[in-house]
Amino acid sequence: MNKDYTIGIDIGSTSAKTVVMDDAGILWQDVRPTGWSSTMAAEKIQNDLALAGLPVGNGRVVATGYGRVSVPFADRTITEITCHARGAAWLYEGDPLLVIDIGGQDTKIIRVAGGQARDFLMNDKCSAGTGRFLEIMAGTLGMDPASLCELARQGSSARISSMCTVFAESEVVSLVGRGEAKENIAFAILDSITDKVRTQAGRFTDGDEAVCLTGGLCECPNLVESLSAKLKRPLAVRPEARFAGAIGAALSARRPPAA
Repeated sequence: MNKDYTIGIDIGSTSAKTVVMDDAGILWQDVRPTGWSSTMAAEKIQNDLALAGLPVGNGRVVATGYGRVSVPFADRTITEITCHARGAAWLYEGDPLLVIDIGGQDTKIIRVAGGQARDFLMNDKCSAGTGRFLEIMAGTLGMDPASLCELARQGSSARISSMCTVFAESEVVSLVGRGEAKENIAFAILDSITDKVRTQAGRFTDGDEAVCLTGGLCECPNLVESLSAKLKRPLAVRPEARFAGAIGAALSARRPPAA
């Protein structure tokens, strides 16, 4: 087994992503729910790596994300801003870039130049405009997030005015009580998310750099189309983009070339 590899682990609030890389690219990747304990998630990742023939003892490990301090076998920990910037630059092969990362509990807007984060903005403590918001609203409708995103294509007109998750959920319940069509409520939920992200990204949309999306919601085509239309700019997406943080961590684990 090749021992010249690095391991990036991105433990977010809802999912833990792992990427193993060598000089040729990605050797192995995996995503699992974080669960209630980041430490337990890290232990399971360590076991999975061993089963895949990629033990942590054979490669340098960098951890990032919400639970990065809970990875005892990591050689280093690095902030998610740094790792998402570097991972997105590698994935999209663009420079400069504007990275929109819609995570489980927060949304980050990162301006990248020279492969590094030059400026960034994170949302406030409210989960509106995040993956968690989508999960809560989908649960209110008795759906999973993917099904809600797809159903939203068939809807229109309905609106959710509140930017607070708690009050927005109350609005959804009220819409259900009034007999609003389910597809229209789904549309309103997705529209609320993209409105929030558009407002947040507005500070950084004055440049001409390419705009790309990372995070789990990049797998929702309807959200990508809606956000692109609201930003009035094409939004680049890739299937591996949810692993951007872990990719950036794995790249950061590489040893610098010898002098």
